[in-house]
Amino acid sequence: MATVELRFSAQPEHVRTARLVAAAVARRAGVEEAVLDEVRLAVGEACSRAVGLHRSYGLTGPVRVVLTEEDKTFSIEVGDEVPAPGGGSGEAVSGLDAALDPDADTEDEMGLAVISGLVDDVEVTSGESGGTIRMTWPVSGSSDLP
Repeated sequence: MATVELRFSAQPEHVRTARLVAAAVARRAGVEEAVLDEVRLAVGEACSRAVGLHRSYGLTGPVRVVLTEEDKTFSIEVGDEVPAPGGGSGEAVSGLDAALDPDADTEDEMGLAVISGLVDDVEVTSGESGGTIRMTWPVSGSSDLP
C-alpha cells in the first residue's frame, strides 16, 4: 500500500496543485485514463469545499489530502479541521446522503452533490477534529471495488 500525503494552506490557488498531484498519483496507481478527469474534478471540488470551510471559520490549519494506492483500489481523502456541530458522530455516510442533509449549508450540499455525481464510492465523515471526504476508484485490472 503506497500513500502520498499533501497538506496545503487554505488558499484557493493551492487547489490546482492538489488536482495535478491527485491526477499524477492516480495515473501511477493504475486508474483508467478515461477516469482521470473525474478524479481531477472531484478532488478540486473537495479541496475547494475544504478551503471554503477553513476560510469561513477563520481556521489557519492546513487542508489534508491523502492519496492511497491499494491492491484493487485508489482512494483520496480530503480533510478539513472544521468540527461538526455538536461534536458530530464520526460515522461515515454516503456523499449523496450528506448532500441531502437538511442541516447542510446550500453551498456545501452543492459541492457534495457534484462529488457524488463524479465518484461512485464516496463517504463523508465529520467529528470533533474535522470532516473528511473519502473517494475511491477501481484500478486497472480490477473490475469491482472490494
